[in-house]
Amino acid sequence: MKNLRTPYFALVLGLLVCAATNAAGVRATTVVDGVNMGWSFAFLPDGSLLVTERPGQLRHATLNGKLGAPLTGVPKVVYQGQGGLLDVLVDSNFARDRTIFFCYSEAGAGGNSTALARATVAQDVRSLDNVRVIFRQAPKVESRAHFGCRIVEAPDGNLFLTLGERFSRMQDAQTLDNHHGKLVRIDKDGGVPADNPFAQRGGALPEIWSFGHRNLQGATLDDKGRLWTTEHGPQGGDELNHPEAGKNYGWPVITYGENYGGGKIGGGITEKAGMEQPVKYWVPSIAPSGLAYLTSDKYGKDWRGSFFVGSLKFRFVTRVPVAMAATAATAGTEERVIELGQRVRDIRQGPDGLLYVLTEDARGRIVRLDPQ
Repeated sequence: MKNLRTPYFALVLGLLVCAATNAAGVRATTVVDGVNMGWSFAFLPDGSLLVTERPGQLRHATLNGKLGAPLTGVPKVVYQGQGGLLDVLVDSNFARDRTIFFCYSEAGAGGNSTALARATVAQDVRSLDNVRVIFRQAPKVESRAHFGCRIVEAPDGNLFLTLGERFSRMQDAQTLDNHHGKLVRIDKDGGVPADNPFAQRGGALPEIWSFGHRNLQGATLDDKGRLWTTEHGPQGGDELNHPEAGKNYGWPVITYGENYGGGKIGGGITEKAGMEQPVKYWVPSIAPSGLAYLTSDKYGKDWRGSFFVGSLKFRFVTRVPVAMAATAATAGTEERVIELGQRVRDIRQGPDGLLYVLTEDARGRIVRLDPQ
């Protein structure tokens, strides 16, 4: 019986190995386990991590698998629907002042909305001090959906923050008197940079950088310091964009998606003068969350300069090469990198040049994508 069973077990082991690799030879190695509904992570200068859990916990983790107790000092979050403790960003000057930024869904008059806070991390990484909200999405509304909430520090030190249109207020994405469906740009104290595109325009909120967005849950910089985002479409029409100052990205007037259950949105059009086309769109939806740009050669030169997108729906990481021309960006042939068996919520390039991926589950994990 033993001799009969041995090949069977070898076959099972082989299948498990194949499930964690792809044709390019990438293997997922778990470095942190037991993350409860994780949403984001960020590397500290010593190579350890800060990890957010949507129920409201911020934890410190090391790459040997140790996940610490929740840090104290995190504000109360609205943990319902898609809301909770969401993105975290380690400031570029962290080694000097220990500053971080994080965004979360916050309750208030009228309902809830996305708030952006700054804080300092205690030396023992057990608490947050000097917590201060520097931006609040306005107006607050009663909604459980579309908080956006990715934070990017630009080369000039200003912050980009993505904001969803709250689902029930999708028409707001086309007006400039609110923060729904917008990408905003502020300084690290919450002030408005003087060169923001609507800073001097009456009737427009000065923090707005671009508008006509639905629900952006991926954001990163490329090697030239240019901003890129991914956003959820409805049923189809997820997008990769290169948001530029003052431009209108079309939602809900133009979209490659349709209503849930079928049926056109608005006029059912995909193009209109004065509205930007996505660099890439997905039909059917992959539900993109998390976006990384690879600057290293750790996976070979062909992968350097590519974007890596996480899929909540299909639980994979996909690679999208993009060519930038003087007037437009063009997406190349997409390549699925690996399937992880859990919803992919965030993806980052680590200080070692490798890609790290956070999965969203009651027992989620952070995995390192190791080249074979």
